[in-house]
Amino acid sequence: MTTEYGQAYGLDSVPGRAGGRRPRLPAGLRAPFEARSRRELGYVLLGLPVGTLLFSYAVTMVSLGAGLLVTFLGIPVLAAALAGCRGFGAMERARARGLLGLDVADPEPLRPAKPGVPAWTGAVLRSGASWRALLYALVQFPWAVFSFGVAVTVWTWGWAMLTYPLWFWVFPMYVGQDGLQVYGDGTHRIHLDNPFEITVTALVGLLFALAAPWIVRALTTVDRMLVHGLLGPSRLSARVVELESDRGVVVDAAAADLRRIERDLHDGAQARLVGLAMDLGLAKEKLKEDPRAAARMVDEAHGEVKTALQELRDLARGIHPAVLTDRGLDAALSAVASRCPVPVRVEVDLAERPAPAIEGIAYFTVSELLQNVGKHSRAAAAAVEVWRVEDRLLLQVVDDGVGGADASAGSGLAGLAERLDAVDGILVVDSPPGGPTRVTAELPWRTDRVR
Repeated sequence: MTTEYGQAYGLDSVPGRAGGRRPRLPAGLRAPFEARSRRELGYVLLGLPVGTLLFSYAVTMVSLGAGLLVTFLGIPVLAAALAGCRGFGAMERARARGLLGLDVADPEPLRPAKPGVPAWTGAVLRSGASWRALLYALVQFPWAVFSFGVAVTVWTWGWAMLTYPLWFWVFPMYVGQDGLQVYGDGTHRIHLDNPFEITVTALVGLLFALAAPWIVRALTTVDRMLVHGLLGPSRLSARVVELESDRGVVVDAAAADLRRIERDLHDGAQARLVGLAMDLGLAKEKLKEDPRAAARMVDEAHGEVKTALQELRDLARGIHPAVLTDRGLDAALSAVASRCPVPVRVEVDLAERPAPAIEGIAYFTVSELLQNVGKHSRAAAAAVEVWRVEDRLLLQVVDDGVGGADASAGSGLAGLAERLDAVDGILVVDSPPGGPTRVTAELPWRTDRVR
């Protein structure tokens, strides 16, 4: 998550102040009446018929496909069974999303090598998501039976015992016994019929009624694990999607940098050099007619050359500063800090240098953070710290500015956060109202033996 300085400073971003009124009852007493508890109970109750249907389908179709493997029909039937399990998996993800609030991404789609039934059959059989959906169909049914029995028993007995004082009169009037029978044999019978026993029964029922939502919630935790682990994308496919996204971010960032360099060259140094060439041409023409004017024009051209060289140095520094390549992060960040309008203390504690790519990202991360400090934080002092913890490189920029940065509304540093994410890095902002602001960046540590 990232944020930026600027207009977000000074906003009232204290969490919890904009929410509704604080509930009067504690969570333990509210749970039996909350909508979440009703949805979780509904999920468990629906799990039994859904699990029965899914288990029956999976066992029947897989058995039929396995039995037909001696013929050419076995493989298509088995593929159809797996495809049906994938369809049931989509239904289960929707059920978990609606009742449990569990948002599980779809698994990797089928990618047949070419159109046609044979290619589609092969894609279904090769897909790990298809077999995980089949495993879910086989595992979910016995768990659904168990969770259904536990949930119905706990909820039913809890509320029945809690309301026992209201329906106790049914026993002596219609059943012909003194009350709810706890024990009985040929000679002795124990009924809950006196006020003390009825009160104790209601209190025990209250405990069961209060515990029932938490028991059901514990049961649905297993359902969450099953849905997330078997019906969602595998870790490998999720990692592939993440790397593809990161690759797109890197490509877009590189293209944006190339456009920025081209714009800076066209509007800056190139335009200045074109003007310089024209001035030198005019000075050459006037050299014989008016030597003093020609000398004055050459002197002005000399100043333009210095300005163009400075612009080129600044542009080269923006691409990759020479001091970073030659002397490392300590010297490069000290140079950046010296150009910041806010006094900055730099402390780099690294026994060796990271890989050039990581070193460059760390340099530009600190550079952009210090630019934000100088432009928007209204700080009197700032500090930059760089150190290594095991296989991670940590950067921290702290200022004593006004604080109050909104971590959810950042836009200027969004590209920076995306670049860090592209190399498995993160950016964390801690900026309470009134300051201080603490921005921490974390990068993977990699070394390059050849420099």
